[in-house]
Amino acid sequence: MARFSYADIMNTIEKKNLLVKRSKLPGAGNGLFTREFIPKGTHIVEYTGRVKPWSAFRDEHDNGYLFYVNRNHVIDAYPHKKALARYANDARGMVKQKGLTNNSEYVTVGRKVYIKSKRAIRPGEEILVGYGREYWAIRRENEKLEK
Repeated sequence: MARFSYADIMNTIEKKNLLVKRSKLPGAGNGLFTREFIPKGTHIVEYTGRVKPWSAFRDEHDNGYLFYVNRNHVIDAYPHKKALARYANDARGMVKQKGLTNNSEYVTVGRKVYIKSKRAIRPGEEILVGYGREYWAIRRENEKLEK
């Protein structure tokens, strides 16, 4: 995950140009799409939600909307349905779609987290961001325990 200063957040898009609709990824539910062209290097949207220390989430094993910044600052987007960044999916998810790759990455600016484009994203395209190997390893383990 890259780190940037506040001065780096110059290219951003308006929330009205982002759209939540059915993802193209099998089994993913909703996804985040753009209505406008997004140049490479654009900070697309901030990952927002309630902020608590990691210890407050000890028993939330099935919450896939936690973003760990540090042990005292974990962002939980689960209860915030209007937090657009929570809808960005990972192309390397549980079921891989051939030819589909992540076009964005998470970047941390102080205690804020943004989704930033790694390449140009065309209008109508789904915004896809890597969750990390650890996220998917935990999801797979949780699925085994549920069976």
